[in-house]
Amino acid sequence: MIAEVIIESNVKTLNRHFDYNIPKEMENNISIGSRVLIPFGRSKKLEEGFVTNIKESTDYEVKDIAKIEEQSLTTEKIILAKWMAKRYFSNVAECMKLMLKPGTTTKNFAKRAKDKTAIFVSLVMSNEQTIDYINNKKIKSEKQKNILNYLIKNGQTMQAELIEKTDTSRAIIKTLEKNGFLKLQEQKVVRNPLLNKDITRTKNLQFTAEQQLAYSKIADSIDKKEYKKYLLYGVTGSGKTEIYLQLIEKIVNQGKSAIMLVPEISLTPQMINRFIERFGKDIISVLHSKLSVGERHDSWERIENGEARIVIGARSAIFAPVKNLGIIIIDEEHDSSYKSEMPPRYNAKEVATELGKYNKIPVLLGSATPDITIFYEAQNGNIELLKLTKRANNSNLPSVQVVDLKQELANGNRTMISVKLYKLIEENLKNKKQTILFLNRRGFSTFIMCRDCGYVAKCKNCNISLTYHKKEEKLKCHYCGYEEPLVKICPNCGSKKIRHFGTGTQKLELEINKMFPKASTIRMDIDTVTKKNSHEEILRKFNEEKIDILIGTQMIVKGHHFPEVTLVGVVSADGSLNIDDYRASERTFDLLVQVAGRAGREKLPGNVIIQTYNPDNYSIQYSKKQNYEEFYNVEIKLRKQLRYPPFCDIIMFGISGEREEIISKTANQLYANLHKKIQQEDISANILKPLPAPIDKIRNRYRWRIIIKAEVNDKLIEIINECLYDKELLKNNARVIADINPTNMM
Repeated sequence: MIAEVIIESNVKTLNRHFDYNIPKEMENNISIGSRVLIPFGRSKKLEEGFVTNIKESTDYEVKDIAKIEEQSLTTEKIILAKWMAKRYFSNVAECMKLMLKPGTTTKNFAKRAKDKTAIFVSLVMSNEQTIDYINNKKIKSEKQKNILNYLIKNGQTMQAELIEKTDTSRAIIKTLEKNGFLKLQEQKVVRNPLLNKDITRTKNLQFTAEQQLAYSKIADSIDKKEYKKYLLYGVTGSGKTEIYLQLIEKIVNQGKSAIMLVPEISLTPQMINRFIERFGKDIISVLHSKLSVGERHDSWERIENGEARIVIGARSAIFAPVKNLGIIIIDEEHDSSYKSEMPPRYNAKEVATELGKYNKIPVLLGSATPDITIFYEAQNGNIELLKLTKRANNSNLPSVQVVDLKQELANGNRTMISVKLYKLIEENLKNKKQTILFLNRRGFSTFIMCRDCGYVAKCKNCNISLTYHKKEEKLKCHYCGYEEPLVKICPNCGSKKIRHFGTGTQKLELEINKMFPKASTIRMDIDTVTKKNSHEEILRKFNEEKIDILIGTQMIVKGHHFPEVTLVGVVSADGSLNIDDYRASERTFDLLVQVAGRAGREKLPGNVIIQTYNPDNYSIQYSKKQNYEEFYNVEIKLRKQLRYPPFCDIIMFGISGEREEIISKTANQLYANLHKKIQQEDISANILKPLPAPIDKIRNRYRWRIIIKAEVNDKLIEIINECLYDKELLKNNARVIADINPTNMM
């Protein structure tokens, strides 16, 4: 028998199958998905790979498989990896890596997230016998009694915990062991981030008529065991999560499992809490990048063995080894984080669709501001549209006002806070209500510049200005991480007239503390959530300790439910409007509506102030009305006129390297190949000539790009893959990637 094996490698020329003989003694143990060690080429070192097919014979002279390591991937995952490799122009091995247990590397099987063990202490005798010994004063030491009483009450306990809880020592435990009272055993410790969560259980909430209709339609697909795609489009606070909970309850009651994706790590704690309140923590597993490798490893194992049947996590949780999958739910589906910017550049929504088809299950997308392309598909009947037009608790949407910052300047107000917003914050503080201030830019100042000669401090690795971070008194690059001390004298002309321009969350926090010195504030951005669980701790403090003002970036925008928040201030709505991207207006609208949705979610009325230099922009005007469909009707007409998605796909080719002349040559070579093949196959496509990228240097690598606007189909994918794997192109010392509908056009 012959196995077709994919070598574990990112080298493009190795992205194919190699035939290997299966020795007779291995035939009963090998199957599709097995990991194997194989001799490859002239190297004496064995390479690692995956069996992707088994057949009777081959036309080649082949070597034997050296060793079978383990069954790592199911047939379903092999099929998915092959589909992804073709769709996202990547090696099959790169896609397979996403589906491996965290802590497992195919390059070195020894480097795994090893099982964590600890010493556990238990009683040798029964509780009754131990109590007799204590009562008969056969044990005189109070500390020994404390240990025994604790174990009588709590049963087997980890030694470290026992020492902490009884304020004793290892020596006293050893004495009790020596005297025959205790037994010490080394056991595996399951690293479960949910173990310490102690949350009161809740019951299902009563559905509104709109919720009931939406639930019934999706539940019908579950009962029919059919693949169907749904868009749950509901205003902020309309009760989408309650529908998710009751659908998953139905799935769990049928003995099946569910995947629940959320876009931001900061959303995960609140979503997890809602799910634990409803289902308990025993059947829930969480997967996201802020967990340790060991925690992710153990969570993966709990999913793999069927112990955890509800998986909650960010984008990569879509690859969890779920048994008997019954539904996939993607919350805040409009969020760009569902699209990977690292190879393979997959879209989790597209992967979910493939899994839905394979397993014959419904896929549910939820949002208050759906992705324009998704809503277009729903309008055209490719996705079933379900609407929630009212908030679930009958609270009203917040009142939204737009403040023109040009007028504020004309009136002499040079602070970051408009007069209107200042008065409402002041009023909120008096009423002991909470405020959220949103600014989607971290740091203190966007850039620093010399007023005499115009010098701007730039990153030495990237063609981008450095951002000033006041706390560390440093200038930092948000692209490569380079940092240097704050410049106080211009290195170009020697002037001391160095000025700070632009505003970040650090500067906003400082200004708010000056304006409202008695108010308590907390900040949430990438700089404050570097430590494990820090995002959860910030949200807990704001919610439980009733901190007056939360300042943050888009981390604070989506999905959070804070009952005491009655005021939201958007400090500057213009940042996302000015990016070089056809989705600038859509992203601005999404952010503003989502952040506005944090206000007045209970019975108290909510107020939202949007500060902007572009008050007449249609995305800002429609966000003021909180009317998605009016915004969509304008945006879709513009997209059609300019032929942007959903009326075509955008394929962006990125060419990067250390020598600009080689990058230019490679880009023009790739363009010529693409142009020729597209013309030969008579494919309707608009291919733009290669040019330097908007940010033309990052991490000392020069960057060019080519853009194709066309409808992606199998033939075009085939052409692109042919061009990317062209031998002449691969000879150049350049990195070439292709990305379908990228989230970042920079």
